Amino acid sequence: AMATIGDLPEDALVELLSLLPARELLRACRAVCARWRDVVDLSTLWKRKCQREGFCVQSWDRGVTDWKVFYVLCSWKRNLIRNPRAEEGFTHWSLDQNEGDRWSIETLPGAHGSTLPDPEVHKYFVTSFGPCFKSQLITLQKEGYWNELMDEKRPEIVVRDWYAARFDCGCRYELSVKLLSEDYLVLEEFRPEPVVIEQWSDAMWREISHTFSNYPAGVRHILFQHGGQDTQFWAGWYGIRVTNSSITVGPKTL
Repeated sequence: AMATIGDLPEDALVELLSLLPARELLRACRAVCARWRDVVDLSTLWKRKCQREGFCVQSWDRGVTDWKVFYVLCSWKRNLIRNPRAEEGFTHWSLDQNEGDRWSIETLPGAHGSTLPDPEVHKYFVTSFGPCFKSQLITLQKEGYWNELMDEKRPEIVVRDWYAARFDCGCRYELSVKLLSEDYLVLEEFRPEPVVIEQWSDAMWREISHTFSNYPAGVRHILFQHGGQDTQFWAGWYGIRVTNSSITVGPKTL
């Protein structure tokens, strides 16, 4: 008699089903029969999908307790900050303080500046002689990260930002990232000491990063704010330059 897909041994069925998109596995394949439901729920299937899509290598385990959630987080992982490189002007940003000659946008490398290591970045935001701060509020549920996931799995939240000064003017850079509850109470915060760059610096771009892990349950929003000003109070745009900001939610991958 001709064999059917139902006659395949479990390891062969895992290998076959791991080729399908996750949406089809969860919505269609899992409903076929009890055996397929059990196979779709196997950790080995989701680990195989992670290996297939480059989220981990064959020998890598890293103590993953739930490969299905690990796969979902990896496949969703993206920059949650919109317009991080000033390509859309100030769209998606709230200008919290906009003093002096106000925020502006310039093209890399800019006057007395330097290029960024990432060749995909072409523009940056620049501050003036008065305090300039801008922010974005990210609501996690709107981005697909449901409440139980954030409370039970508490995936890593990684924040990155790039800043630089002009060669000919001193400036000040500040960053604040807050994890907020449903009612916008601060549950955890990353606020490093302000960075003061003296006049006649190397004007190189520098990255600052922080990883939130084991944070309290109840995180529903992330508030990102950065900015600063020049320290010599020159008219124009001689203050700190910022670009390529990012917030990602999910595990580190190989």
